[in-house]
Amino acid sequence: MADTYLVTGGMGCLGAWTLYHLLRTGKRAVCFDLSDDRHRLDLLMSQDEQTAITFVRGDLTDTQQVRTVFEHYAITHVIHLAALQVPFCRANPPVGAQVNVTGTINVFEAARCTGVTHVAFASSVAVYGPPEMYAPGLLPADAPVAPRTLYGVYKVANELTAQVYWHDYAISSTALRPYTVYGVGRDQGVTSEPTKAMAAAARGEDFHINFGGAMQFHFASDVAQQFILAAEQPSEGALAFNLGGPIVSVAEVARLIMAARPDVQITCADSVLPFPEGCDDRSLRDHATTIFSTPLADGIASTIAAFA
Repeated sequence: MADTYLVTGGMGCLGAWTLYHLLRTGKRAVCFDLSDDRHRLDLLMSQDEQTAITFVRGDLTDTQQVRTVFEHYAITHVIHLAALQVPFCRANPPVGAQVNVTGTINVFEAARCTGVTHVAFASSVAVYGPPEMYAPGLLPADAPVAPRTLYGVYKVANELTAQVYWHDYAISSTALRPYTVYGVGRDQGVTSEPTKAMAAAARGEDFHINFGGAMQFHFASDVAQQFILAAEQPSEGALAFNLGGPIVSVAEVARLIMAARPDVQITCADSVLPFPEGCDDRSLRDHATTIFSTPLADGIASTIAAFA
């Protein structure tokens, strides 16, 4: 049978981009999401194009339902992106844990029960502690984790869950830890502000980004393609990789937005997010056959043009 890719959280930003790239490359895709709101998908592809996707409306916390999807659609590749973001986890910690932790366990358990031997899933830079915990410079992938948000705690739990499934059941996994993802469809989460600024600029409106400092930015299209590759490239173990790239100030992002749309004013706050400025991606570069990396100025211009 043909390879079939399961994308959990397909209605989210990275999920929509992942489905978009799977379709572009002729892959069979199953979208599993509790939501049936396709507004992010609608930004990337027509409704006719979306008919090639199999949509399953389901609850990630329902163990049997997740397993049934694996069985019914003969899933061969898994890209697990579904999660509640930082503000939602803070507002309702029990539900955040059920979706982000129990949901991930359900994915691994369904893989175990149906013979799927590799899982790609989303972790986050939120697994790390505040920058003062670490030595200056890029943070290596094996730096001590010390999350200061429940969201980060749940991501650490998922990475440890993956290790147990490797040791006990030989299910390998690749976790990717993005920092600030931007692009069409990024409209939720703490670090969605730069994308909201791009959307405002496309409308000819000013915008204030409510944090500053410097960090790494990842174009959503690139991240989605990296996840697809991670699902296609089995590993020996439960691996977790940082996504890298240049460290760029939020003020510079504002400048690039205004360079693309000189008629708007984009500003940013002085407050800094409680994460290290940058993470080292050398281990990912050693592992992955391809690194997808769009120059920031090009990604910003493309995003503004798409919104327009």
